[in-house]
Amino acid sequence: MHEQLKEDEIVNKVGGRFKLATLIQKRLIALNQGSRPLVDMRTPDKMAVVIAEIMQDKIYLDITGRVMTVAGDSADEIEGGTVDLTQAN
Repeated sequence: MHEQLKEDEIVNKVGGRFKLATLIQKRLIALNQGSRPLVDMRTPDKMAVVIAEIMQDKIYLDITGRVMTVAGDSADEIEGGTVDLTQAN
């Protein structure tokens, strides 16, 4: 398990454990679908990439639950799309 997930800092940064779990899940899906990492890490561990993106304030959940990225002063939806987990497939 990644030690950063045991710390309260990452939980507080995102706004709670449920938001953290949602953000991680959605970002992992986007990375698995081919989205490019927003941090420069030479690792095949996608969870480590997501944790680094969160800790460096590169990604966040908007009020509708979409994963967003901060680019300068603007926020853009993460490439690769988002997954609405409330809809049946």
